[in-house]
Order: sequence, then structure tokens, then C-alpha cells
Amino acid sequence: MSDNTDKVKPVDRKVPDAQAHLDNVPTTGHSWDGIEEYDNPMPRWWLYTFYACIVWGIGYTIAFPAWPMISGATSGILGYSTRGELAQELDAAQAANAAINEQLVSVAITDVADDPTLQQYAVNKGAAVYRTHCSQCHGSGAAGAVGFPNLLDDAWLWGGTADAIQYTVMHGIRNEDDPDARYSEMPVFGEILSEEEIEQVAHYVYTINGRDAIDPELAQLGAETFQYECAACHMEDGSGNVDMGAPALNDAIWLYGGDLATIIETVTYSRYGVMPNMGARLTDAEVAAVATYVHGLGGGVTESE
Repeated sequence: MSDNTDKVKPVDRKVPDAQAHLDNVPTTGHSWDGIEEYDNPMPRWWLYTFYACIVWGIGYTIAFPAWPMISGATSGILGYSTRGELAQELDAAQAANAAINEQLVSVAITDVADDPTLQQYAVNKGAAVYRTHCSQCHGSGAAGAVGFPNLLDDAWLWGGTADAIQYTVMHGIRNEDDPDARYSEMPVFGEILSEEEIEQVAHYVYTINGRDAIDPELAQLGAETFQYECAACHMEDGSGNVDMGAPALNDAIWLYGGDLATIIETVTYSRYGVMPNMGARLTDAEVAAVATYVHGLGGGVTESE
């Protein structure tokens, strides 16, 4: 019995000979493990984009500052300057705040809090001034460091009222640039007292804030030396004197350290911290603003105190 079923013949399709095509493409000459890199032309869209970038780059160097020279860069035909743009923005900000800055300078710093708008402006402006000019020494959080006072506590060498802080910021401490700078100087007792007397008075100062004496006998001997040599500035009870910038010794706050070795070093060689007169760097409004900000950090005391 014959099979009459139609047999489907495969359709002949012409398949491009890819290998034959690639054989006609030159290579770059590179070969890795027998694999060669073909040197096909770049897509035209990529080439056009590349050429456009070159043209744009040339135009940019002509129009804007670009090529470095000996004393600066080429200015460009448009005369654009990022510094000039910033200066314009700063001038605009100064003009916008001129009225309130004038108001801030015209009122006593103790009266700033009476105007909520002025107080808010002074605190915000003062915070920016503090971060720029004060945080390097007193810390970003105003907690201070060894030799740099903490502005968050109630211990103030020269007074913590708003106007006292303003004066300190304006004129500084022991600098040579401002004749009105706050000034005091602790004697170098290493040139006045013997090493034995210095050790004795250091032992006494160690105990003046209520700590137990390391050597009670030396502390007792140092009490008399303290009254003769130190009480004139630090007071008989060690409470200090803000009018002279003499720190209190009867609390737990130590600017340079309160361990016995540090106290001996301080008495022997003295300390001479310097603060610049910020009035030479800041405007009167900025001084008033940063003083208001510092007074409000939590450590400033009120006028009644």
C-alpha cells in the first residue's frame, strides 16, 4: 500500500555568511588567547556627538574663564566670574538685611531679647558667625578644649553677661592689636617661689574645691603661701575675680587641667591665653549677633547674677 501523504520539502533560505563578512574586516592587531579585536568604524551618531563636544569645549574656553596663566586664568569674552557672582549675592543679602542690622547695632544688647524678631535674627546670624570665626578654638558645640574656655557652663573669666561677652568678643584678650583688650597676667612663680613652695601651694590648690588632699601636710603648708601670693587675684576662698580675669579655683572647672602635675606646671610657668579682637574682623552687627548667640547657649548669666 503506497503512502500518498505529501512530503513537505524544506524551504531553501540564504543565510548570510557572517564569517565571510568578518574576514573582510581589519583587526586592530591585538590578540588575547587567540581572540582578535576587530577594527569596526565608530557609529556615526557617536562621532557626531564627539565632534559637537569638541566644538562646545572650544567655545566654552573662549567664552568663560578656562586657561590657567601665571597670575590667574583667562577671563573669557563674557567676563563671567564665580567670585563676582558670589559678591553680588552677598551684596544683595547685605542690602536685604541692612535695616535689621542697623536696628541690632542701635539697641543695647541687653534689650535685644525684648524684640522676638530681632532676637531670632541675632541668634541665627550669630550662629553662622560663631561657626565661621569661633568654632576653631571653642569647638563646634562650644564645649571648648584645653586652654580654650567652655562657653556652655557658668564659669566666665571676664563675666558672662551679654554686654560682658560683647566686650570680650569686640576687643579680645591679651592681644597686641587692641589697646582696649582685656588684660591680666599671672606671675611666673617659678621665678618667685622655690620648687618646694610651689609644690606646697599646688597641693593646697588641689584641695581648694573640696577634693581630698594627696599630701595633707604639704597642703597645709601651701595654704599660707596661697594667702600671701595668690589670694589677691583668686580671692581667699579661691572664688576668682572676673574683673581681673582670675579663674575660680574652688570649682571643678579647669581651663588647663586640674591634676596635681598640671597645677604645678601652671604655677611654675604661668598661662597666657590670647583671644583676637574680633571687632577688627567682624561688623558691629556681627559682634552683637554672636554675643547674643553665645549668651543664649546656656552658660550666659543674667544681669542680676
